[in-house]
Amino acid sequence: MDSITALLAFVRTAEAASFVGAARSLGLSPSTVGKRVARLEQDLGVRLFQRTTRRVRLTDEGEVLLQRCKRALDELSEARADLSQRQQSPSGLLRVGLPTIGYRFLLPLLPLFRQRYPGVQLELDFNDRLVDVVSEGLDVVIRSGELADSSLMARRLGPFHFVLCAAPVHLHAHGRPATLAQLATQPAVRFRFPTTGKLQAWSLPGHDGDAGAALDTVMTCNNMEALLAAAIGGMGVAWMPDFLAAEALADGRLQELLPDQPRQPGQFSLLWPGNRQPNARLRVFIDFMAEQLFAAPAAPAQRRSHR
Repeated sequence: MDSITALLAFVRTAEAASFVGAARSLGLSPSTVGKRVARLEQDLGVRLFQRTTRRVRLTDEGEVLLQRCKRALDELSEARADLSQRQQSPSGLLRVGLPTIGYRFLLPLLPLFRQRYPGVQLELDFNDRLVDVVSEGLDVVIRSGELADSSLMARRLGPFHFVLCAAPVHLHAHGRPATLAQLATQPAVRFRFPTTGKLQAWSLPGHDGDAGAALDTVMTCNNMEALLAAAIGGMGVAWMPDFLAAEALADGRLQELLPDQPRQPGQFSLLWPGNRQPNARLRVFIDFMAEQLFAAPAAPAQRRSHR
């Protein structure tokens, strides 16, 4: 950096033909500019200026160096302008990891993201296992649940909510439960976390622990889409995110149960490596998703863990 500042002092002095003029353009004192030029001459082992009391004049060596420096400074200026343009118009490949169910909430937003940032290419990795963001070469992941402290940065999304639902054919056969006690007599289809092997707890207000444990579980699966299909097929009551059930609830293939009960919230977060500065395409993706997903503001970034 010292050599660059010395070269810049040299170029400005040559353009102004004085240390005073160079100092004015650089916002420095004339003595500082003179010292930088003298240090450059010492380092190069040549005299760059012929000095008089009123002005300075380039030597032959100085003329050669000036032409080289101008080309280098022009290229540097172009590079800065190009980087600034890239910041304003993000481009390049962005690798995003998200759960298999993520296509339900993410894909509807991608046309708008593409419209805003046409230079950004997305590579989506749908996977329900927990991944190491850094070692697997991902730029950002979307994951649910509470996150422990670590070196990853996080920005919360959501929240969404869970709903209890069942198909009309199921309700015709087993009746519509009006209370938690009546719900316990129903058969159920349950989700099993692929990472831990544990059943997802049904967190219902007024019930301690897993409300689903009281039901007769007729099927478990580690894929939410399979859970949805089983519920629509009438196999039993299911507990699932509202965005997953929304289409089937709207067209009548599923009906919500105990709708007057408060609905348990769920939480997704964006996670990205905290050991490097986010590039422009990552920043706009984070800001866009925090703005658009589940239409709720996100909390400030903080260090989290999810590996």
